[in-house]
Amino acid sequence: MKNKLKGIIFFTKKIKDNDLYIKILSSNDEIDSGMVYGGNSSKKKFIYQKGYFVDYYLIKKNQKAPPVFTADISYPFLNDIFNDKYKLYAMLSILDLINISILEGQKIRGFFNGIYNLINKIINTNNWMKYYCEWLFYLLKIIGYQIDYKNNESKKYFNLNNQEFSCQKNNNAIEFPHELFSKNYKLTFKNINLVFNIFENILLKNHLDNLRYKMPINFINFKKVVLERLNH
Repeated sequence: MKNKLKGIIFFTKKIKDNDLYIKILSSNDEIDSGMVYGGNSSKKKFIYQKGYFVDYYLIKKNQKAPPVFTADISYPFLNDIFNDKYKLYAMLSILDLINISILEGQKIRGFFNGIYNLINKIINTNNWMKYYCEWLFYLLKIIGYQIDYKNNESKKYFNLNNQEFSCQKNNNAIEFPHELFSKNYKLTFKNINLVFNIFENILLKNHLDNLRYKMPINFINFKKVVLERLNH
């Protein structure tokens, strides 16, 4: 038996009537996958839900059988998120982004802690959207595509092709939303739209195209509801 780990369930699939196949991003920044027998039963289904943080064991009894999870719900608890439409959309987008950003057998240092800290911010702070935007760029950084906006505050434009900042606008550059990340934090339709566009552009060209993936539907849905809310 392995030591008990903490993780977040980001993928579930029903197998037969009551069994589940699940994937967990562990506190070791790796994916653990396996079965939960009876995971969709009335006794267990409130533990093995997408988005839940759990303390778990993963047991492999023999080489022919898949590993089996035993888990308990752990902090942070998500009631506040489930009761807020915008927070719920944000949570679903995070789970989808986990699923396309890391492969089984891969380890991305800092991945779990970044998600854990973000979800705590979403639960406990009013300006959580700013932290969500910061996390999008943090995600790009840890998978290999850094946007060093903190050291380029004086440069107004960001080149989508070479991912460099500049003072002059050209055909491949767009305005960067420095205001959103400054002390004078300002959440506007324009700023959030720029963040989404920059993130999508880099992720699609440099990461998802290689894997033949598209932007996940829950990310697109979250972008839509946020921009609609800000545009009213």
